[in-house]
Amino acid sequence: MQKKSVYIAYTGGTIGMKPSKYGYVPQPGFMSSYLNGLPELQRAEIPHFIVHEYDQLMDSANMTPQHWQQIADDIKKHYHDYDAFIILHGTDTMAYTASALSFMLENLTKPVIVTGSQIPISGLRSDGLTNLLNALYLVAHYPIREVCLFFNNKLFRGNRSTKSHADGFDAFSSPNYPALVEAGINIAINYAALNVGARGEFKLHNITPQPIGIVMLYPGISPDVIRNILQQPVNALILLTFGIGNAPDNPEILDLLYSAYQKGIIVLNLTQCFAGKVNMESYATGNALEKVGVISGHDMTVEAALAKLHFLLSQDFSVDEVRAHLRQNLRGELTL
Repeated sequence: MQKKSVYIAYTGGTIGMKPSKYGYVPQPGFMSSYLNGLPELQRAEIPHFIVHEYDQLMDSANMTPQHWQQIADDIKKHYHDYDAFIILHGTDTMAYTASALSFMLENLTKPVIVTGSQIPISGLRSDGLTNLLNALYLVAHYPIREVCLFFNNKLFRGNRSTKSHADGFDAFSSPNYPALVEAGINIAINYAALNVGARGEFKLHNITPQPIGIVMLYPGISPDVIRNILQQPVNALILLTFGIGNAPDNPEILDLLYSAYQKGIIVLNLTQCFAGKVNMESYATGNALEKVGVISGHDMTVEAALAKLHFLLSQDFSVDEVRAHLRQNLRGELTL
């Protein structure tokens, strides 16, 4: 059987960094030469690969929607030349990028895996080589046709992933959707959880930066906090609410949210809880939000919700169409 060909894009991040007197910093040229010299990557089980190092390597804390676009454009440019794509990325905003790519890349027929490491690949105890080896092995041998995130022996749907541990190897979780693959002694594939495949031609949707606010509610929050954000030029506001989507039934807050609805500002309700989903029908405090036009985010992660809003607001949709699409499961990002 002919070996598959994989395009590895190194965008920056810890995996390819080297120590300096100021801490870890990206080192241009290091990743390509290091990977090409590793005997583990020359084994028969590993597909052919090329490493494309971006001209400007980024600490992922500096990632913006323009960088999501750069990565998506890169994949589109090489889409028909390679069988799979691996994006090497910093961990801080990895789940945001994976979520954004899932919306931008419609009707994928090839795997796109975002991965990285907590310790640079050249480090003695690095998790980087294991993550990359597993990603390469999975794209070569298993039917993955969506944007995923691989970390610490688990493959997650990209738009279901979230960074849940700041300094552990088990840095990512998928709180509301099962792992697609668990790579233990054996490779355990959850075929039922995988994307069933494309429903049309592959398509790239562009994203442009959108002004979006995020407010975490807390006991005694002042309406001024919400008012001040809504006075800014925002197209959408994500409310991180209590439990299953509850908020204080403060008339002033509800009036502010209804005024936002009337102005065409999208207000999306997500739970502060690590797992679970919004249900605004269970309690009066949640129902009050629904009555003033707040939309349920169901069980989306914050990363997926932010990326989805960027995606929808970047398309030629009316406000009502954006609200309708937010309620729909577009790329496996939510459970209805």
